[in-house]
Amino acid sequence: MSVRKPAAGPASENKDAPPARRPRLRRPIPDEAGVVGVLILLVLGVGLLQPDFLRTGNLLTTAHNSVYVGLMACGMVFALAMREVDLSVGGMYAMGVVVGALLIRDGWNPWAAALAVLALSASVGALNGAVTTYLRLPSFIVTLATSMLLRGVGLALAEGKQITDLPQDHAFFTMLGGGESLGVPNAVWVFVLAVAVLTVVFTRTRFGARVRAIGSNPEAAEFGGLPVTRTRVAALALSGLMAGVAAVLALAFFIAGDPTIGQGYELTAIAAAIIGGTPLKGGTGSVLGAAAGTLILGAVTAALVFFEVPINWTTFATGGVILVAVGAAPLLRRVRDLRSPGRNP
Repeated sequence: MSVRKPAAGPASENKDAPPARRPRLRRPIPDEAGVVGVLILLVLGVGLLQPDFLRTGNLLTTAHNSVYVGLMACGMVFALAMREVDLSVGGMYAMGVVVGALLIRDGWNPWAAALAVLALSASVGALNGAVTTYLRLPSFIVTLATSMLLRGVGLALAEGKQITDLPQDHAFFTMLGGGESLGVPNAVWVFVLAVAVLTVVFTRTRFGARVRAIGSNPEAAEFGGLPVTRTRVAALALSGLMAGVAAVLALAFFIAGDPTIGQGYELTAIAAAIIGGTPLKGGTGSVLGAAAGTLILGAVTAALVFFEVPINWTTFATGGVILVAVGAAPLLRRVRDLRSPGRNP
């Protein structure tokens, strides 16, 4: 009597076969990769033609000059991500410098005056958010009016001239304005710290998630129970606070209160944020990208000096860079989406 052997199944047939390869998933390209790459290529390209451009001193000076607009651009990310536009940061910056200089000249400790400037800037930003929300007015109009009001107040307080006679030997000016750590200006370190903190706030906290959710779909966010009003007020307060930080650093560096300072900074900050990957449609953004966008604009300005381009062409060149960078942003996002794991098995 023969014993019937069981038929060999797929497992027995492939027992010695090598294991099947799993498809490799490509890592998604970070949102900031494109703008950071453009910054590196720009610096290296100018350096090939003008080697002195790559000197450490020049690069640090360029970074230092970009700090003030860069801080505003990083705060602007939160407003733009909620489909809001804050045009008051330039006026807030000028008024903060004037108010801080007046307080110091009147006998305030410079550190206490700096805290007062920060509190005032955040309060004005919160007021912008409250007016925008409760009166249901476009933030574009509200903050434009606020900017004009703040510049007018700054000019009136300063009587149309610079405020000088400040205690230059105080630690506030020597350490924060002209001091260095590890060969890098302290203002640049403040900028780096602000970028790191705001990146965590925007990407890793509940507040940042609410900002992105409200910007993606305000009606759905409100229907879902998110505190839309409180978040909008907080986002614009944060934008104002960053303008105040810029004002404090500018006051420490220039050791004077100039009511005409910061003309057009609000538009440059918005452009830097958009170049860095924060669209006007809201719902997303990048603090690191905004910082890189600011450095791109600063590098272009510095490069024009090295190439001895007449100052009358500076604005033209900067506008061209903004137009090219903003136009290239959709193309970079399309390339990134095509390389994402969900599209390429």
